[in-house]
Amino acid sequence: MKNTLTHIRVRYGETDQMGVVYYGNYAQYLEQGRTEWLRELGFSYKWMEANNVHLPVVHLSIDYKQPAFYDDLLTVKTTLKQMPNVKIEFYYEIYNESKQLLITATTILVFVNSTTKKLMRAPDYLMEKLREE
Repeated sequence: MKNTLTHIRVRYGETDQMGVVYYGNYAQYLEQGRTEWLRELGFSYKWMEANNVHLPVVHLSIDYKQPAFYDDLLTVKTTLKQMPNVKIEFYYEIYNESKQLLITATTILVFVNSTTKKLMRAPDYLMEKLREE
């Protein structure tokens, strides 16, 4: 399935006193990877929201392997696990510059109609683009 690579430099404010990335910040790195994955398809969250689609995260799982440190250049590999329906699932790997695997993670998001607040199927424009890939 389609994957993207996103590069992120660890900022000082994302670390603790020992210079280690605070565990909660990895969720933001995953979001950046997901946002860029979508952007590479030609869409953005902003555009989808303007077109009546919200994508809340309903599940997040992270396995921590090694720490990341202040000023590390990280690579977030974001992979679509399967074709979406009412949900879309991503698998992630984050590596440092030495190609050490730091974390693996998964997120599940659901498609919600922003007007009715009800679950909906993945939009046709997204499905068509994914079939082209």
